[in-house]
Amino acid sequence: MKAITRHVYGTPDLTDHELPTPGPGDVLLRVHATALDHGVWHLGAGLPYPVRLATGLRRPRSPLLGRDVAGTVEALGPGVTGLDVGDEVFGTCDGALAEHAVARPGHLVRKPAGLSFEAAAAIPTSGFTALQTLRDHARLRPGQRVLVIGAGGGVGTFAVQLAKAYGAHVTGVCGPGKDDLVRSLGADEVVDHTREDPTAGPRRYDVVLDTAGNRPLPDLRRVLTPRGTLAIVGGENASGRWLYGTGRQLRATALSPFVRHTLRAPISAADPADLRHLAGLAATGELTPVVGRTFPLADFPDAMTYLRSGHVAGKIIMIMPGTA
Repeated sequence: MKAITRHVYGTPDLTDHELPTPGPGDVLLRVHATALDHGVWHLGAGLPYPVRLATGLRRPRSPLLGRDVAGTVEALGPGVTGLDVGDEVFGTCDGALAEHAVARPGHLVRKPAGLSFEAAAAIPTSGFTALQTLRDHARLRPGQRVLVIGAGGGVGTFAVQLAKAYGAHVTGVCGPGKDDLVRSLGADEVVDHTREDPTAGPRRYDVVLDTAGNRPLPDLRRVLTPRGTLAIVGGENASGRWLYGTGRQLRATALSPFVRHTLRAPISAADPADLRHLAGLAATGELTPVVGRTFPLADFPDAMTYLRSGHVAGKIIMIMPGTA
């Protein structure tokens, strides 16, 4: 099969790779689509260095990359129940940037009939991040005011919709050309960050969800209500092999016990119940995944360059050969 692999940290390549075999309790997927996020870049590059504690210090323990997946069940390992060959599913697995991948049934759900494979692949990681941040870290309640910085991006497009579903008043911050998209997702107000600094005005928010840029902590805290919550889940305009953009998250976590604000640096988890919840919202049309652009698997380097440009609207989706 064709797969994106790396045997050393650096730039992954499209190579021929051995077809995986499902073991006990596993399913083999024919992958149709998978989503890119900055985590794929970090794992491929091995940066910042602390990620190597999980992936391998000197070289990657697994050559495969990719997490979010949508595809068709092609084979069942011994003991698998609840899924059948031919089922169209989406969720998470290891090595999703390949024509075939092995997944655990508990990390998959059936794809709603009206949802494309591309849209389904866009949901898991960014959907988990937005949902778990707003629900578990911010404890969002109806009537609260939410500021979503990076509202036109992967996590931001989900955060706007989920915050509205919770009954919040949402202000979305985005770049030029994304304002109509953010409004269409339900934002009550939209701020173009090239024309207005969302942290400079008199408005105050119960929740600030920062998914983009590197605004200083004091600026972000300035627009919080006295007991407001700041959640930082992004910040890619950075360098440095040890921190690489995580400095604000670390400072926020260290400061939180000593201030009235709640400062969080959420790390999302692939949760089966949350996946079912997101799938249900997508099935009813209450949640619309935004696919900004698709690339064939062979154009992975171009897709990564576009991802790193910071201009993506919604999610970048990789399409496997022979599935378009």
